[in-house]
Amino acid sequence: MKHEGQRNSNWDSSALEEDARLKDHRPHRRGAKTFRRGRAIAFLERLHTKRSTLKKQLETPELQTIHPILVGELKATESIIDEFIQLFEINEHEETAETKESEK
Repeated sequence: MKHEGQRNSNWDSSALEEDARLKDHRPHRRGAKTFRRGRAIAFLERLHTKRSTLKKQLETPELQTIHPILVGELKATESIIDEFIQLFEINEHEETAETKESEK
């Protein structure tokens, strides 16, 4: 009789083999394909909106006194957008398709 702490060695090795086999057949990082993908795209759209707003503010004469601050925020926002796209492997085609779906 085996103690509760002991495992069946046949089960362990077959489970490990199955694990290794599955890892070999899984597709490598194909982007944000979970239900959170929509949230990621929505957040990216908000970042694009913020970037557009900052660009408009740079052209506004009343805001020329804070021009350096706006330029810094614009650069930071663009950096965040670039990192976000790279991190979640979002391509422009996916982004555009999500935008069109959300507008319906």
